[in-house]
Amino acid sequence: MKQSLDLRLGQHLTITPQLQQAIRLLQLSSVELQQEIQEALETNPLLEEKEAEPAEIRGEAEAEPAAESEPLNGEAMKATDVEMERGTVDEDLSGDSDWAETFDTPKAATTRSNEDYPDIEARNSPPQTLRDHLIWQTQMTPFSQSDKAIALALIDAITDDGYLSCTIEDVQQALAKGGDEIEPDEVEAVLHQIQNFEPLGVGARHLAECLQLQLKALPPDMPQIKEAMALATPEHLALLAARDYVQLRRALRLPPEDLQKAIQIIQGLNPRPGSSVQSLQANYVIPDIIVKKFKGVWRAELNPDISPRLRINNQYEKMIHRGDTSTQNRYLQDHLQQARWFIKSLNSRSETLLKVARAIIDRQRAFFEHGAEAMKPLVLHDISEAVSMHESTVSRVTTNKYMLTPRGIFELKYFFSSHVATADGGACSATAIRSLIKKMVENEFHTKPISDSKIAEILADQGINVARRTIAKYRESMNIPPSGLRKSLV
Repeated sequence: MKQSLDLRLGQHLTITPQLQQAIRLLQLSSVELQQEIQEALETNPLLEEKEAEPAEIRGEAEAEPAAESEPLNGEAMKATDVEMERGTVDEDLSGDSDWAETFDTPKAATTRSNEDYPDIEARNSPPQTLRDHLIWQTQMTPFSQSDKAIALALIDAITDDGYLSCTIEDVQQALAKGGDEIEPDEVEAVLHQIQNFEPLGVGARHLAECLQLQLKALPPDMPQIKEAMALATPEHLALLAARDYVQLRRALRLPPEDLQKAIQIIQGLNPRPGSSVQSLQANYVIPDIIVKKFKGVWRAELNPDISPRLRINNQYEKMIHRGDTSTQNRYLQDHLQQARWFIKSLNSRSETLLKVARAIIDRQRAFFEHGAEAMKPLVLHDISEAVSMHESTVSRVTTNKYMLTPRGIFELKYFFSSHVATADGGACSATAIRSLIKKMVENEFHTKPISDSKIAEILADQGINVARRTIAKYRESMNIPPSGLRKSLV
């Protein structure tokens, strides 16, 4: 076989590392983006954070006249750079100049109290558990050595909800294995002492006992407190859970008004007392887009607090020489290219996010004017056609991104919903249907709540054809109980 060389032309797609970085930055949330920027600043010496300009510090009201001024020419920009490089502040501080003479610092700023500073210990300290809270109260109680051992054993058997997970006999047997001869009455007495700890109801063996412990702490002259105590039994609570008010009235011999007030007292108690001690760290949502109405037009703008302000370090950039193949020069060249691509990817992310947000506002203008009931059907394909992007790109942009509106903070995914056909041939958004269902439930009579079938009939009269099982699915997604559990006496 004769060998030969052939030249062929072809095209193929290649995802470069720079494109991979842009795609990855596009799907990051605002918190993750700040972490990524901080990591890039720490690893790349040619990246630096741009300081806020005086116009930004003064505010938007004073920044508008500066924006309307003419841009600086080339000579003025060079002169400004020279002044920045010379560093006028360093010249003022050179020699034997006094700090107080150079900077007129007010004395009040140096005498700040500790209350003005954030509580670093509370922020970084581990969250307090229910066990720690109970042990602290045990140390403050005058227990004997044997009673303290019993109390620690009981606290170890209390769940995070505040209930005792074992019996008195189990605690006695566990202590007997350690060589302690303890009677069940002693364990019972220590348990009653623990049940007087905070939070109220802790150490209960079942729900009825937990509610009774909380009811005993209420004022004895409180109206219907005796009826609530009679209701807080296992048998009566089972009837209350089943909404069998006829049997409850027959067992307690109460009129509907008194029974309803007793039920309201029971509903005001905490069935999981241990959950009030668990200090969970709050997760704050930082909006990426801010929507405001300006002269009758809804406008979207990027949140200036999270908008990245990065630039290339001029000092390191000037150290790069063309044609130099030294290790230091190649190091600076590689990091310079990475810094430029990183800044370009951040700018592309901001432009894409703003473009998608404006397209969403244009199509959901009725929502900003009238609320969720006016939400229109919207899918990713509609926005992708409007901004000339692929649906996967729109999906990355709208994931974990939030929009601050006069009606609250919403994730960008919130504005996308499927459509339901109407009787006149139109379409209704699923979000609007959920809002209608929620409004019907809020305005219903508590003695005769609306069923899912009735809601479907009401929507059908409005021209929205929705099946009963779809109504049930929407209701469950909003954590609304069924009609049988929403019924009350009065």
